Amino acid sequence: MDLNYNAEDLSFRDQVRSYLEANLPADLKHKVLQHKRLHKEDYVRWHKILAKQGWVATGWPAEYGGTGWNATRRHIFEEECARAGTPPILPFGVAMVAPVIMAFGNQAQKDYFLPRILNCDDWWCQGYSEPGSGSDLASIKTRAERVNSDEGDHYVVNGQKTWTTLAQHADMIFCLVRTDTGVRKQEGISFLLIDMKTPGITVRPIIMLDEDHEVNEVFFDNVKVPVQNLIGDENKGWTYAKYLLGHERTNIAAVGRAKRELQFLKRYASEQQKNGASLLSDPIYASKVATLEIELMALEITVLRVISQDSGRPGPEASLLKIKGTEIQQRLTELMMEAAGPYSLPFDAAFLDGENEHSIAGDDDAAPLASYYFNYRKTSIYGGSNEIQKNIITQMILGL
Repeated sequence: MDLNYNAEDLSFRDQVRSYLEANLPADLKHKVLQHKRLHKEDYVRWHKILAKQGWVATGWPAEYGGTGWNATRRHIFEEECARAGTPPILPFGVAMVAPVIMAFGNQAQKDYFLPRILNCDDWWCQGYSEPGSGSDLASIKTRAERVNSDEGDHYVVNGQKTWTTLAQHADMIFCLVRTDTGVRKQEGISFLLIDMKTPGITVRPIIMLDEDHEVNEVFFDNVKVPVQNLIGDENKGWTYAKYLLGHERTNIAAVGRAKRELQFLKRYASEQQKNGASLLSDPIYASKVATLEIELMALEITVLRVISQDSGRPGPEASLLKIKGTEIQQRLTELMMEAAGPYSLPFDAAFLDGENEHSIAGDDDAAPLASYYFNYRKTSIYGGSNEIQKNIITQMILGL
């Protein structure tokens, strides 16, 4: 595979770079590059800016309002967005449920939901994990019973989801539910799209160590869901769930963001002193950074190999990207903490939320790093833990 960009690719890169320089709001760029917290209005504002340009759904076919870009252009765009410091386009709608709707939804579902996802009219969240059903996702217990009544056919959903990211903002949730208990557990699951405003849904916050409200518990108490919100066939949801997780694992690699954070790490470490010299000149620390950079370069080439297939159906190789991508992300945060030392420890929520211009510790670069470090402990867990990914590789790639 030729990894050199041709003249058209370079022209496209320059076009993207110029657009981002002209249209990325300075306050959003500052938040991202300084590791400050993003709020709902930040995500929505950037989503709508890109949607107006027609660049929000880089992986979608043009027929659904996507860019229709090939793998190379998608990679260039993502890398330029990361380099510029744009907020991420949240994956739950654009990159996770939308591909499932395109592949398995009926025409009415495509016509209704896809434009709303494209325009950010609906904020989506993911209803997969439950207490006791994380990596063993097929063991979910949330029930959906089909009822025929004068009100129309519908499902009645009862149960609980947990670790539901940003559900406090969500308009819709795509949800795995059990519709048959008399078969093998993978064969009795269905995939429902549920309006979060439906009576009987309760969202309870889970406040994390750094006092951020990122995840939630979601409870369903006799929640009525129209049958037309079932994706594909009843009891075939496990197939759709695996398809979605393949897309999630590919996106988790986040090579562009890791490259940006590596540059931050190098710059920050070069400003820190050890024995009267730059920390980055210390042989032991420099070797750690160099090793990480080599691993990141190898990951990028692997990502290019996977996405260049353009099959639209990520295979088990997505597990490789998920494992290595999340390990690199975690290692970056560890080396940042190591460089900052005790300056990363003071907790300053007001600074992280953008309420104060400078941190109480006097080092604005170091202030978010402990929060950043702890938050990234989760990356090796969500999307299917890295241990589960290794089992997938063992079985589906190595044939063991």
